[in-house]
Amino acid sequence: MAKKQIKTIMKLQIEAGKATPAPPIGPALGQHGVPIQDFCNRFNDMTKKHMGYQVRCELKVYKDRTFEIELKGIPTANLIQKEIGLKKGSAEPNQIKVGKLTKKQIRDIAEKKIDDLNTKNIESAMKIVEGTAKSMGLEIEKE
Repeated sequence: MAKKQIKTIMKLQIEAGKATPAPPIGPALGQHGVPIQDFCNRFNDMTKKHMGYQVRCELKVYKDRTFEIELKGIPTANLIQKEIGLKKGSAEPNQIKVGKLTKKQIRDIAEKKIDDLNTKNIESAMKIVEGTAKSMGLEIEKE
């Protein structure tokens, strides 16, 4: 059996459970012939457990207008924002600090993200999370 021919691969970041045919999702999918409502229903079903977070996904669109959704996880910055109740990061992270993150909070986030990171060592994963936090303008509390 021959493999399906891929028309395009799209990378999207959408709030979990809230995909709608409205812009920007609808037009982006429509230009590639994706059945928009089918995508929205499948995406929303797949992401119910991540409500309140942005979720990254990779969408493979085939020539016959079928598609495949692969979830890529929640961005680290979104996990950090949710953990400390932050709306957005600092515009000048080196000068303006917008919050603090403890080592325990960093460990919790790293444990959630470790499958998506390029390491399986929790200490290395924590350093990756710390780097994201610092680039958002957060201070890391020393224990």
